[in-house]
Amino acid sequence: MARVTVFTLGGTISARGGDAARLTGPEVLAALGAPEDVALRDFRRLPSSSLTPEDLAALAAEVNATLATGSGVVVVQGTDTLEETAFLLDLLCPTDRAPVAVTGAMRRADLPGADGPANLAAALAVAADPGCRGLGVLVVLADEIHAARHARKTHTTSVATFASPGAGPLGTVVEGVPRVLLRPAVPTASGPLSYDPAVRIALVTLVLGDRGELLTAVDDRFQGLVVAAFGAGHAPARLVEPLAALARRIPVVLASRTGAGTGLTATYRGPGSEYDLLHHGLIPAGPLDPAKARLLLAALVSSGAAGPDGYDRPRITAAFAHLDGTGRA
Repeated sequence: MARVTVFTLGGTISARGGDAARLTGPEVLAALGAPEDVALRDFRRLPSSSLTPEDLAALAAEVNATLATGSGVVVVQGTDTLEETAFLLDLLCPTDRAPVAVTGAMRRADLPGADGPANLAAALAVAADPGCRGLGVLVVLADEIHAARHARKTHTTSVATFASPGAGPLGTVVEGVPRVLLRPAVPTASGPLSYDPAVRIALVTLVLGDRGELLTAVDDRFQGLVVAAFGAGHAPARLVEPLAALARRIPVVLASRTGAGTGLTATYRGPGSEYDLLHHGLIPAGPLDPAKARLLLAALVSSGAAGPDGYDRPRITAAFAHLDGTGRA
């Protein structure tokens, strides 16, 4: 039995030059020689911007099957959507039997200072370490270990681009050995979840002068909406009623477009404030950024929290509150 199974999906770590050429999974792994007890799945060869919900649903199913054998898992992909893949796996793949690490690279293998081999070596060390079980899915780059729920790409080119705003890394990899200093207080998912690639959740980012034209496009095309609002959860007063109308039909989650920090619930109470929006039926995302809130809502809808006859607002609210750090669901 493989101690670690590596799923390669493509991305910069497999890029050969600046065109569409991609290294195969064996070629990516060859940079580390021949690691012992490592099995390889050459799963996809795509830039991460081209991965689809169907790709990720298939990946989650295969990762779960692999974890059931006791093998740790490393997922290697492009960094553009790495945080989304990692978070979706975190929702769907329990890590109590073996760790899961997601990694990639910021520099192609043919460029000076290529970081792919070091990132892959660190991820393999994490996935093989029993001490990293039960931490949830982990993002491992630049010798740092991040919880998928917090990890974000914060810079377009830096090799130290991944950070956990408001939380910090769980640990580091030193001399090839993971050192875990912090452990999440609760698992990411408050209960078993599934993911249907056919479920469509819209994400609308509010901007200065927004008149709500994009909200009309949500219409009947989507089963849920995440609003990336201003600051701690604010919107123009003129958008409150359109958002409330949507929230009467589909779950509408209120997140912040800032990139760090948790949304507020009652600090501001005027028209368009977080208090106003929440009391018009929107659901607080808490500390989740908009992209991750979208994936959690998609998993909840896939798991039966919403349907043609309405949605279970208390269940969806509790799933987001589970991660807000208060200890209350």
